[in-house]
Amino acid sequence: MAQARRLLPSMGQLAAFEAVCRTGSTLAAAGDLSLTQGAVSKLVHGLEAQLGVALFLREGRALVPTEAAQAFARDVARALDLVSRGALRARSTTSGGTLALAVLPGFGTRWLAPRLSAFLASHQGVTINMGTRLEPFDLEAEGFDAAIHFGTESWPNAEHLKLFDEELVVCAAPDLMVSGLAELARKPLLQLETRPAAWRDWFARAGYVGPLPQGMLFDQFAPLIEAAVHGLGVALVPDFLVRPELAEGRLVAFAAAKPGVGAYYLVWPRGREWYPPLQAFRAWIERLGR
Repeated sequence: MAQARRLLPSMGQLAAFEAVCRTGSTLAAAGDLSLTQGAVSKLVHGLEAQLGVALFLREGRALVPTEAAQAFARDVARALDLVSRGALRARSTTSGGTLALAVLPGFGTRWLAPRLSAFLASHQGVTINMGTRLEPFDLEAEGFDAAIHFGTESWPNAEHLKLFDEELVVCAAPDLMVSGLAELARKPLLQLETRPAAWRDWFARAGYVGPLPQGMLFDQFAPLIEAAVHGLGVALVPDFLVRPELAEGRLVAFAAAKPGVGAYYLVWPRGREWYPPLQAFRAWIERLGR
């Protein structure tokens, strides 16, 4: 293993190679890395010499990455990102540091973002870097310290803190709203890709049995809510996502919010609970409630 590590390319070579692949030229990569074009070219040549393989096809002044180089560039980009996140964590102290947090897009924009300034004000040494994810993933492999997850206590190799149960509300633009289940079942029902059975389950719990129409399909709640506001169909959404629209009268609720089938959780890798920024964030979000 020690012998193999001695043969690893330098960070400079890898950064230059990744930047050329990402930007499309040594000139653009030089600007991205604050180096000269000659320095970038030298680093790329050195990497090719060390690996013993040509990574680019040279067509005039253009560099075209080979298929092998494109695959290698994806691996290098992930590795550089992990090293960058690790370096940020290494700077952490008991009073500060960086928390890499994965969030669901709707939760991040509608629930977390309005509250986050209070956390940052009381933890001025902590920086939060957020990325969006829709499905569970390997926290450690992707370099995240924690994630906010919807569903059940099912994230593999992770500890969890339950934040709150989901409450679902049926809502629509004022001129589209109806008064009964049968009439509601004839309206366009807006669909979310990750919850294909949501409407069927909601109607079943409400005691309605019958055919249901299909409405537009969305991959996230934000555009689905906008479609409902503009009268394109009826939405079935977590109530905290549409509180502003309901308060302003842009949407009206069919009935009071009802429990959904899952909850929101903060999850983090096992053995990571000692990390100071995570400790601070976990204690803060646990106190918030719904």
